[in-house]
Amino acid sequence: MGHAIYPGTFDPITLGHLDVIGRAAKHFDRLTVVVMTNPKKQTLFSSDERMELIREATASFAHVDVEAWEGLLVSGAKRRGVKAIVKGLRTSIDFEYEIAMAQMNHHLAEVDTFFVATSPEFSYISSSLIKEVAGHGGAVGEFVPECVGAKLLAKLSARG
Repeated sequence: MGHAIYPGTFDPITLGHLDVIGRAAKHFDRLTVVVMTNPKKQTLFSSDERMELIREATASFAHVDVEAWEGLLVSGAKRRGVKAIVKGLRTSIDFEYEIAMAQMNHHLAEVDTFFVATSPEFSYISSSLIKEVAGHGGAVGEFVPECVGAKLLAKLSARG
């Protein structure tokens, strides 16, 4: 079905993200996980660190690669000839935001958005919540890929 992109901050990647990646990868010949860089957004992990964590977490998925992009997503998609964006939806709040973005992306670049409803067991997981729980000493191993847990705790403890 061609090439699709799955954009996000992924700070860090969670099992919810992996759920969407694995399910979307079955429907596209190639899926690029796009680590978006926004200079106005403060992240715990650098872009390179996030890409490495995603590569580790998706190593077993066929046809999945990882890139970092800056700027407007649809501009990058247009330059690369990508016509499909994958977005995961956890709640109706996600849908309200994402539907407007999908319509704008189609208007600007004729790029279609494919929504993947996150599996119910992952619907409450977010990177922000994971960082908050881990920052207070809570266990997050059941919410993130194995390769992320230790690196997340090390990164948080180094920040002091």
